[in-house]
Amino acid sequence: MDRRTFVKAGCIGSASLLVQGLDPMMRADVAPAAAPPVELHGLPGYKPSRLGMPGLFPGRVIEVRDPNAIVRNRVSQSRVRQMLEHAMRELTGEKSAQAAWAKFVEPNDVVGIKINPSGAPACCSSPEIVREIIGSVQSVGVPARNILVYDRYSYEMDIGSYQALLPPAVRIVGIQDAFVDSSGYDPSVYCAANFFGEWETRSYMASIVAQVVTKIINVPTMKDHSASGVTGALKNLAYGTFNNVARSHRAPYSFTNPLVGLMCTVEPLRSKAVLHIMDGMRQVWHGGPLTQVQDFIDQPGLLLAATDPVAMDTIELEAIEKKRRERGVPSLWQHDPKSITADNNDFFHDAAKNLFYRQPGHVAAAGKLGLGVADLKQIDHRTLSA
Repeated sequence: MDRRTFVKAGCIGSASLLVQGLDPMMRADVAPAAAPPVELHGLPGYKPSRLGMPGLFPGRVIEVRDPNAIVRNRVSQSRVRQMLEHAMRELTGEKSAQAAWAKFVEPNDVVGIKINPSGAPACCSSPEIVREIIGSVQSVGVPARNILVYDRYSYEMDIGSYQALLPPAVRIVGIQDAFVDSSGYDPSVYCAANFFGEWETRSYMASIVAQVVTKIINVPTMKDHSASGVTGALKNLAYGTFNNVARSHRAPYSFTNPLVGLMCTVEPLRSKAVLHIMDGMRQVWHGGPLTQVQDFIDQPGLLLAATDPVAMDTIELEAIEKKRRERGVPSLWQHDPKSITADNNDFFHDAAKNLFYRQPGHVAAAGKLGLGVADLKQIDHRTLSA
């Protein structure tokens, strides 16, 4: 870790009180009541798109596996290319990958690629996958200058070195350059709720989503999460698009359910997020989203593709639950007070411990909001070999 990274990491805890209105690791004195009402304010006059969540193929999730796609923590560019092409043809039913991509983007689009750099360098959106998505978008006529790779925090993108690893003509955008920077957000599009008595009760949508990009390709990673249960397609969009979100969880309690799903319904985020490509090269089954402990990170070498983020996250949730059962550790659904710790070190090194009562139910709650299919029996989950 270089000096710049160390200084930034050290500032996170002290700055969070200013940025979020409430430090999420402060302890709640009493258990909260039911979730408070959440006011949703979308972009005035925005016309919803038929491509918006759950998209063209509700309930369909394509999983492509290749154990040789990642070897000794190195991702193979050529194998990722084959996996992505295979997934896109299977998802759409098209004979060529180019025709598949043309269902989602057009030459005049401004395409935002929403990555997840949180957890870098141990587990973040693989540059190899992002490069292939960029090339695929260009194949249908979108110029590189109209492709933006973005996330909330510039410092996390710096740690992931995306500026050096992606094509130079593509724009790399961090919505926030500093912890107290709110200039990148649209004041007319927000979610409002008072969870724990925080002083700032609004979370604003990033201007780049509200006003700049016309399509979003979402590239989440396959991880558990200490508060929401998993951090998948839904959370990568919601908490990576709106600011002031850490206030939704105050240890050991969390309102990520229902906030994650509600945020994803706000226009124009709902309509612009047309495709989700989950990076499963690495799978974090405990300590997410920030862990650097390799004991809790497997390398299954898989990739998921869907237009339905709920169905995708349901498959992810089942995969992480299966891994936790295999390792003999508690379910993500467990709400045992004895499992809760106030010590971050305990959580990061003991898979039986947790910081919050996790809320994996946010996925099914998003399904009830019409964002996709959460019932495993109704999900068309196709598992393919590369």
